[in-house]
Amino acid sequence: MRHRELGDSGVEVSEVGFGAWVVGTDWWGDRSEDEAVEMVEGAVDRGITFFDTGDVYGHGDSERVVGEALAPRRDEVTVATKVGYDFYNNPQAGHGELPKRIDGEWIRTALERSLDRLGMDRVELLQLHNANAAEITPEVLGTLDDLRSEGLVDAVGLALGPSIGWLAEGERAIAEEFDVVQTVFNLLERAPGEHVIDQIREHDADTSVVARVPHSSGLLNEQVTPDTELGAGDHRSHRPQAWYEAGWEKVESLRFLERDGERTMGQATIQWLLAHDEVAAVTPTFRDLDDVDEWAAAPDTPALSEAEYDRVARLAAENFGATADDGMSAEDYRSSVGGDDLRAAGLLPSAPADD
Repeated sequence: MRHRELGDSGVEVSEVGFGAWVVGTDWWGDRSEDEAVEMVEGAVDRGITFFDTGDVYGHGDSERVVGEALAPRRDEVTVATKVGYDFYNNPQAGHGELPKRIDGEWIRTALERSLDRLGMDRVELLQLHNANAAEITPEVLGTLDDLRSEGLVDAVGLALGPSIGWLAEGERAIAEEFDVVQTVFNLLERAPGEHVIDQIREHDADTSVVARVPHSSGLLNEQVTPDTELGAGDHRSHRPQAWYEAGWEKVESLRFLERDGERTMGQATIQWLLAHDEVAAVTPTFRDLDDVDEWAAAPDTPALSEAEYDRVARLAAENFGATADDGMSAEDYRSSVGGDDLRAAGLLPSAPADD
């Protein structure tokens, strides 16, 4: 396992990280707490040292499980958490978004509660969870600076939807020199990650990308196939059926990335992400130790060749040959600034001119 730095913070993370929301909820398969602890411990044994959790995952359960599992090996790992949702005073309604609270006082209070659940005196990375661009105020920035100065966090980041808003937010995080922007980024869902990377390059910024949902909700590792029936409680069921039908067509066009005995499709998709220098870590959603075995080994598989990488780009320009409509559009990406950010990036039609 290789490691990369988050921005210029000095914090190093394993190229494959552990997205720990899965150990705090049953939204991606059910497992006992003992099984969850075993999976976290197994990840460390396989070289994963970056663990990304959040206070809202299971309303604190993910942090508690992660903290328990990592306690004996705290000096071997890098831990990230997220704050920004007030689940303390609001019940969870299905998979709906909880009320947010992002202000200096709340960030500090929420972090203190997170550290208590984790059983830690600091975390290496603290991320604002789905903050709108307008919520990243001077007060909030000052609080983040104070937390770093006090040694409670080493790096700061912004974790984005993107269905909750991502473009203006990512640009703001880069402008404010956040160490990390975390976003959905994979072979089939490229717009958020590619825009963030373009902005990093344009501004010669030190911000790093943490790529989540690298397997496009189970399509690219074939955990979701035409025969899969997703239960109502499965988080992947929020996707329209048409989206999966189009996705299955796209996956067929990418079979050339598999190398029998050398690289699975699931590993190839991680390698595609790691080909971007700005990507510091990829955080798959592990279901069990078999997933940990496969994806932790991804950086040691053959990297994509230049020809393979170029072929992916050509296929993407042709929508991977899909004939089915995926039932989604750019309008499905929520904007916190009235769509101005999406229009400026060419992802929405221009606003009509005034009469």
